[in-house]
Amino acid sequence: MNTAKEYIHKLIDELSEKEALEVLEYIEYIKSKKMKEDHLDLQNASQSSISFWDNQNDDEVWNNV
Repeated sequence: MNTAKEYIHKLIDELSEKEALEVLEYIEYIKSKKMKEDHLDLQNASQSSISFWDNQNDDEVWNNV
């Protein structure tokens, strides 16, 4: 049985150039959406740990380095 990607390749071969461009735009949209989600995950992770590093004791030590 064909994988989903193999089946997609087959269907793309049957598309006109205009239709293929629409598919390309949608794929790029999906990729950019995923990148934004990954960025938000990273941003949220960094926010959750910032309070650990943001304290007066560490500030005093680093100011004297």
